[in-house]
Amino acid sequence: MLYATYQAQHMAMDPWRQLARGMADWLHQVVPEGPAQSSVRELVAGGALARSMAAAHDVFARMSLTHARPSFGIPEALCQGRAYVIHEEPVLRTPFGTLLHFRKEGGPELPKVLLVAPMSGHFATLLRDTVKTLLQDHDVFITDWHNARDVPLKHGVFGLDDYTRHLIQFLDKLGPGAHLMAICQPCVAALAATSLMAQDAHPAQPRSLTLMAGPIDCRVNPTEVNKLATGKPMSWFEENMIHTVPWPQRGAGRKVYPGFVQLTAFMSMNRERHIKAFEDMYAHLAAGDHDKAATTQAFYEEYFAVADLPAEFYLETVGKVFQTYDLPRGVLTCGDTVVDPSAIRRTALFTVEGERDDICSVGQTVAAQDLCTAVRPYWRNHHIQTGVGHYGVFSGRRWQNEIYPRVRDVIHQTAA
Repeated sequence: MLYATYQAQHMAMDPWRQLARGMADWLHQVVPEGPAQSSVRELVAGGALARSMAAAHDVFARMSLTHARPSFGIPEALCQGRAYVIHEEPVLRTPFGTLLHFRKEGGPELPKVLLVAPMSGHFATLLRDTVKTLLQDHDVFITDWHNARDVPLKHGVFGLDDYTRHLIQFLDKLGPGAHLMAICQPCVAALAATSLMAQDAHPAQPRSLTLMAGPIDCRVNPTEVNKLATGKPMSWFEENMIHTVPWPQRGAGRKVYPGFVQLTAFMSMNRERHIKAFEDMYAHLAAGDHDKAATTQAFYEEYFAVADLPAEFYLETVGKVFQTYDLPRGVLTCGDTVVDPSAIRRTALFTVEGERDDICSVGQTVAAQDLCTAVRPYWRNHHIQTGVGHYGVFSGRRWQNEIYPRVRDVIHQTAA
């Protein structure tokens, strides 16, 4: 019932948001661009009142969730001092995800990197800044997960094992010599996939594995997210977090963990920060300072694009990763096979954590180093980035200037 109620409310409010968007656009055209001033034209147009009304309509129109993947919007990339046109090309597609290639038109041969995006309520486009930065020196591919509410029931279930097998399938498609880089939640699946490929002596096992801000061992320095996961029995998550996709969505009848529920949980963790962001956006728009408002607008357009998770994947992640810690305890399985990270020998390991990360705290990702006992010491690296939270590990100035150079060095030093 929750999902159906949400969908009905969303559809009911949509005409009002469209009206507010149109009114905001009209008012912005009437009032001159740039900082507020005492010009005759602005006074005639209503001056501060018109700007204030435009800002209020704009903010209201933007406080809406969407369920379609935004565009990556990367038309070109600078590589080796030259700009190359970027083409987004699907390499392999399954009902639940696409292996997407950012091909540089006429670009040089560079190390292949498979960037593993989280399946955690948002689309892979949340890693846009990560992709843009990697494109400078690499041939970049990404796991472009589909919104579960758009996947018809006929395609079956999708659990943690399926996620792991997708990574193996994608790496197999890329062939020998590729590098694997996972951010946040999929670090567990990425380490599991690499381990299984090593156990099978798979020729396409990655040359390097970079794990960034991922919950390898949630027993270390538990965060509020970890405490929430362990504070309730699995039956509570099944009864309260899992809902059925309503008609007329393509995935009607599928059990999912809705993206809007996940977003609500994330926003409630930093409620005051989000309120302040919208207050600042309103103030900038009312003052006619559209450049300052644009950054906040762009962030929330991405942040409010939500994707549903398959129920099986969500529940297995909560249970195996956050409650019973299967991977660090050595009991995680994929199908009938026990995942053994000590089998990894031919893959360099780099772990990255953020000093102020309140989602995946310091110590949880570096735990992978203790599990991969057969990796040679000179193929191991760890970095704690000072002054950043969770998103700062893979997005923003410090990612670009301080973390990325280390990631690049690991990849290029282990490239064929």
